[in-house]
Amino acid sequence: MRRRAFITALGGAVAWPVMARAQQHGATKRIAVLMGTAEEGDGLTRLAAFRDGLHDLNWVEGRNVSLAVRWGAGNAERTKAFATELVGLAPDIILATNTPTARALKQATDRIPIVFAGLADPIADGIVTSLSNPQGNITGFTSFNAEIAGKWLQLLKEIAPGTARVLAIYNPDTAPYAIFFPVLETVAPQIAVTLLRAPVRDKAAIESAIGGLAPEPGTALMVMPDVFTTLHRDTIFTMAAARRFPTMCPLRYYAVSGGLMSYGSDFAVLMRQAAPYVDRILRGEKPRDLPVQEPTRYELVINLKTAKTLGLDVPATLLARADEVIE
Repeated sequence: MRRRAFITALGGAVAWPVMARAQQHGATKRIAVLMGTAEEGDGLTRLAAFRDGLHDLNWVEGRNVSLAVRWGAGNAERTKAFATELVGLAPDIILATNTPTARALKQATDRIPIVFAGLADPIADGIVTSLSNPQGNITGFTSFNAEIAGKWLQLLKEIAPGTARVLAIYNPDTAPYAIFFPVLETVAPQIAVTLLRAPVRDKAAIESAIGGLAPEPGTALMVMPDVFTTLHRDTIFTMAAARRFPTMCPLRYYAVSGGLMSYGSDFAVLMRQAAPYVDRILRGEKPRDLPVQEPTRYELVINLKTAKTLGLDVPATLLARADEVIE
C-alpha cells in the first residue's frame, strides 16, 4: 500500500486585496484553483501534489505566491458560482481540475490563463480546438484517451471470464462519456459482451439502475470517470457487492473504496505535472504556445479483498501486471 500525505486546503483569496496594495506589482503571484471534488480524501491529496510541484519550482506560499482554492464537490451550480468568484478575484492564473471546472472557467473568462489537469476529451468538450495548438487562454493535461475504454472491457473480461453483460454507469451532465462509448460499442461484441447504459443524476437513479439488474451470473458494472460517480462510489460498490457484480473503475481510489479493479491515470501525478505549466505561464509564456499533454502511462490496481468476496480467482498473470494489489 502506498502512503499518501494529506494536506488541508487553505485559500488565499481573503489576503489578496491587502497584498495587492502592500506589495509592488508582480512581487506575489496569485493562483486560483477550482477543485471539482469535495474537500476531503483524494481531493486533498491532489491539491497537495500541486502544491509540492509549485514548491519544487521555488513558488512558496506566503513568500512569492498565494493560492485561492474552491471546492465544487460535484455540484454544477456550485462549480459555476465558484468559477465566477475566482475570475472576479483577478488571479494571474487559474487551475481547473476536471471537465466541469474547465467548462465553467472557460465560460467565465477568455482572458485569464487557465491550466487544466484531468480532462478526458478537451476537444470534444470545446475546451481547446487542438491538442498541439490549443490557442486561446487554456492548455493542460488530459487524463484518458478513447482507447482506454476498450482496455477496461478487456480487463474486466480477463478478471471475470464469465462476464456477458456490462452496465456502464455515468452522469450525462458531468461525465466525458462521449469519448468512450464509440470504443466500448466496438470492443464489446468482439469479446461477447452486451453493453448497457445507465445515465444517472442522483443516488436514487443509481439505486434504481443497479437494483433493476437481475442478479444473473455474468453481470458486471463499469464505473465511468466522473466526479459524480466519485462522490457516490460507496453506494455503487455496496450495491455491487450485495449482488456479486464485479466492478471496473477508472481511478485508483475507486479500487481502494471497494471496486474490484481500476485502470487509469494517477490524478495526483497530473496535478504535479500541471505545476511546470503554471510556472512557465507565470514567467511569461502563453497557454496557446504550450501543447496539451496526454498521459504517458496508466496504473492498474486490483482489490484482492473484493475479488475474494466475489469468489473470483484472479489470474497470476494479471496480478503480475498490477501496479498495486490491495489485500
